[in-house]
Amino acid sequence: MATAHVFIAISLDGFIARPDGDIDWLLQRDDPSEDHGYPAFIADKDVIVMGRGTYEKVSTFDTWFYDRPVVVLSQQLADSPVPEALEGKLRFSRLAPAALMEELARQGVHRVYVDGGQLVQSFLREGLVADMVITTVPVLIGSGRPLFGTLEQDIDWKLESSRSFASGLVQSTYRLAEPSPLNTPAQADT
Repeated sequence: MATAHVFIAISLDGFIARPDGDIDWLLQRDDPSEDHGYPAFIADKDVIVMGRGTYEKVSTFDTWFYDRPVVVLSQQLADSPVPEALEGKLRFSRLAPAALMEELARQGVHRVYVDGGQLVQSFLREGLVADMVITTVPVLIGSGRPLFGTLEQDIDWKLESSRSFASGLVQSTYRLAEPSPLNTPAQADT
């Protein structure tokens, strides 16, 4: 089975972007002298899965930063041609997260980096995220696109580590908590 992993930054008030998708508040805090762990995180990932909003944002950059295959999950883009410059680097899909993970597992994919707020929320709702690295930027932006959305039930996480940087960023790594006997349905007597 393929597992999903998140590496994302949020504002102190919990947003991943402004309402219009702008991430200027994040880019202003980018300090190339600090290693926030992305190279180590991505080193063992086979595929990157992102949502349409993330794809549309990163496609405005001058450089395509991804050195792994990218799948963009989007109903809107599923039938669109891949831009010529990105042929062989990405594909569009309309599959639901669980169906995509099953397809990727059949292709021999083991570890998937999931990027994009709504997509992360979908993967969380379907119980597909194994761990999350969340970097909090010490800025309040007031409103925007939240990392987390509504859930049908609580999802328990275990803090694996937390570290701070000279720039003021705080990075926490969470692993999905093992279900405890208190959180699991009672077993029927046989």
